[in-house]
Amino acid sequence: MRNDDTNKNLWNHSAAPAPETSALSCDISCDTAIIGGGFTGLSAALHLADAGVDAVVLEAKAIGFGGSGRNVGLVNAGMWMRPDDIIAAVGETTGERLVKDLGDGPAYVFELIGKHGIDCEAIHNGTLHLAVGKEGVAEIETRAAQWQRRGAPVEALSADIAGKLTGASGFAGALLDRRAGTVQPLGYARGLARAAMGAGAKLFTDTPVVSATRDGETIVLKTARGQVRAKKLIIASNAYSGVVPSMNWSDHGQELVPMYYFQFATTPLPPEIVGRIMPEGHGCWDTGLVMTSFRTDKSGRLIFGSIGSLDALGKATHRAFARRAVNALYPFIGNFEFEYWWDGQIGMTRNNLPSFHQPEKNVWSIAGYNGRGISPGTVFGRALAAVSMGNESAMMLPVTPVAGDALRGAKSAFYNIGSMAKHFIDHRLN
Repeated sequence: MRNDDTNKNLWNHSAAPAPETSALSCDISCDTAIIGGGFTGLSAALHLADAGVDAVVLEAKAIGFGGSGRNVGLVNAGMWMRPDDIIAAVGETTGERLVKDLGDGPAYVFELIGKHGIDCEAIHNGTLHLAVGKEGVAEIETRAAQWQRRGAPVEALSADIAGKLTGASGFAGALLDRRAGTVQPLGYARGLARAAMGAGAKLFTDTPVVSATRDGETIVLKTARGQVRAKKLIIASNAYSGVVPSMNWSDHGQELVPMYYFQFATTPLPPEIVGRIMPEGHGCWDTGLVMTSFRTDKSGRLIFGSIGSLDALGKATHRAFARRAVNALYPFIGNFEFEYWWDGQIGMTRNNLPSFHQPEKNVWSIAGYNGRGISPGTVFGRALAAVSMGNESAMMLPVTPVAGDALRGAKSAFYNIGSMAKHFIDHRLN
């Protein structure tokens, strides 16, 4: 049984209020319709509206309900893949452009935050990729060398410096990426929505699309209480794509393997304790086979996350692992309680890169951020807006057909069961 208790998601409690929206309850027309109210769809809406395009966003739940509101909040540069591996996968011309545009992505995210006054606990002073063992050191040194060849402000740090910047011991080093930073992810999504609406975009929440068809050149999106007739359509639902009856276009969800990621947040810690935990406010994640992440928020909570689902089967195991991991990282915290916990889906692809589709004339979609949603979502949203306005060169990925993965269910189960087994074993051994 899935856990979807959004009341236990910290971000829902600490984010700045969302702009006022409602469900679509009439028939409307627009230039461009967007399905999905997360980072990608909202970025596309903002950039379209800024260009004077009549844009409408249809969100099935609430703004940022999916991965955007369940994110860790690390605004990282690039993808999980190392730059050279990206180029090997897609070719030098496409790869170098993809690496550059996504490498510049965090700067653009923080530029939008400043430009639109988005209240999202933004800290722009880097993130730390922490090395676990000798293999981890080799990994961060390789990443550092590849980014440094491209002029990026990244640096491989010693174990001693990593300890000083995290307040934790046990890591063999760290990669400091000064381009990156942290945000309150739901606050950022809500801020994008507010900015898009301020520029003229229309946003409708609690409005799932129940059918999608064509009437000549017009795209018709029907909802429970109304419909949208649009000249163009952007599908930006990523890992939270549902099956839309009557949709004649391939669902990109077929090629995504859902991987769950959970987070636990403590109650606010005393100031003297918080001051010893990541004193410069960096967000962190490690090179472990089953990755973990940790950061703090503006109220002094420590937020710890890892791969796994907080369903009825896994919740107790992952909670016990999270408690043990926090105690190991920061034994000086002493007794603490978890106040919030939540999980979300990451859309994984075969090649660990997003895929861009144009299944039909004037219909585009992009999906598969593989755990890097904030910066790529913002950048690809901007690119989708430009493509829909006729600038096809704005997209840094080639158009590809949807490649369904028949093993996606088995792979998702492997991620879930494997992470639970790893966390159970770690807990029993410690």
